[in-house]
Amino acid sequence: MDTISRENSSSYLPVAGVLVGVIALLIGGVALVKVSSLGKRVPENLPDQLTSLESDTRNAASAADKTAKDLQTLRSSTQSAFDQIGPELANLKASIAKLEEAAKARAASPKASKGGSEKVAGPGEYSVKPGDTGMKISKATGVSLSDLESLNPGINWRKLRAGQVIKTK
Repeated sequence: MDTISRENSSSYLPVAGVLVGVIALLIGGVALVKVSSLGKRVPENLPDQLTSLESDTRNAASAADKTAKDLQTLRSSTQSAFDQIGPELANLKASIAKLEEAAKARAASPKASKGGSEKVAGPGEYSVKPGDTGMKISKATGVSLSDLESLNPGINWRKLRAGQVIKTK
């Protein structure tokens, strides 16, 4: 008995192979029809279009290279400018700090009157500071106001000026 004609044969392998072959032929035929229809749609000026596209691509690449070089030059010159400006900014900052310190020192020191320079008081004298009054000077020196007035007859006690020197002895 041969193996194909057996009655209890449960192998469907030969039948499946034939079916797969038929399906493959159908798919191949459909693909052939599709490919042939694509060939009809290719434009006649395609080579010209491809050449133009290739030229545009080269031009764009050239422009991109030039832009990259220009960008690098700009980056370099900008860094150079910052390198030059940096020390100058540091110098300006130091100058501003010195000016601020000088202004603070001037504000802390007693101010001279507008018309002249501040006089230094010697022994037995007092140099008027801004905001001083006869009573403040009296308390600061320990000399009564009436004694200060008698020691300084030419002083207008209501109009004291910073830098004025008053006798205390």
